[in-house]
Amino acid sequence: MDSIMCAMMNAIQWHLRRGAVTREQLERYLDDCSKLDRSSYYALPCESGESTDSKWHRQSNQLTWKSPRQGPHPENNTAKAVIYETDKIRDAPSLILLHSLMSASAIGYRRIAERFNARGWRVIFPHLPYHYSRRPRGHANGSLTITSNLIGNAESLRQSVVELRQLIGWSRRNGSERVAILGTSYGAWVGAITLSLEQTDFSILLQPVTDVGHATFASPASTVMASLLRKNGILREHLDRHAHLSSPLHARPLTAPDRITIIAGTYDRLSPPDTLKTLCKNWGGARYREVAQGHFGYLAMGAALEESELFLDKMSPSDRSEALR
Repeated sequence: MDSIMCAMMNAIQWHLRRGAVTREQLERYLDDCSKLDRSSYYALPCESGESTDSKWHRQSNQLTWKSPRQGPHPENNTAKAVIYETDKIRDAPSLILLHSLMSASAIGYRRIAERFNARGWRVIFPHLPYHYSRRPRGHANGSLTITSNLIGNAESLRQSVVELRQLIGWSRRNGSERVAILGTSYGAWVGAITLSLEQTDFSILLQPVTDVGHATFASPASTVMASLLRKNGILREHLDRHAHLSSPLHARPLTAPDRITIIAGTYDRLSPPDTLKTLCKNWGGARYREVAQGHFGYLAMGAALEESELFLDKMSPSDRSEALR
């Protein structure tokens, strides 16, 4: 499965090769970013002095609002989330479910939502930038999220994190005292960055991108992208200049370590297990679990759903284990 998905991603990168960032463009962007910390880079509109009127619109189970990070594609400038309500609508806790890069279908996520609904949790499924309802015409689902245009990649991540922060705030304003995150792959990366800015009740992250330089220059999913970047004189060291903003390794989460689970794939070459073990260590001892799959597969989500059972009540995993004994 990894071979098939990586081949598809490389083919898309080749199709989008004309948009590769130049070294001069990237260095100007990195110079600007060097002056920012995470709180300013991922600031909410109210924190950055912009209008606080997000104009939230809810129709049935569809929630839309104007993205605070506007870009060149109109379809991507309206943020959207699908809300799966539980029978216990009033004051229900909320789980925000973050999909993977180029996620082909929401069917599996809808089934996951039903599982949490049955446990009394509202589930919110945002469409991450350039995915689903936000896919620009003429482009594959999510294909513009990660390309050889590294500035576009950084801005997509920025947009994703700011919108997730907005959704966390919306959930709390709409009765959820407890807000959790369950994210996979790209969605897990977005969640991992957000944890340094927002506190959650618990978070489960499946194979998040942790070492951005490795994912860009050493992953089998980025062979074409790496070649295009090197041709333009861009090296892995350039990405190190943005790591204080884009790498989960560079900031501790606000959520307690024993309320965070990181799930790794033994054969994952995009988010290798060793980097995720380092992440858990850097995060003060976050929970670590490993399953026998590559980056793409279904075992990790099965493990995540098992792990979620430790967190759905208010006890810590250690307290729950003691109670079960």
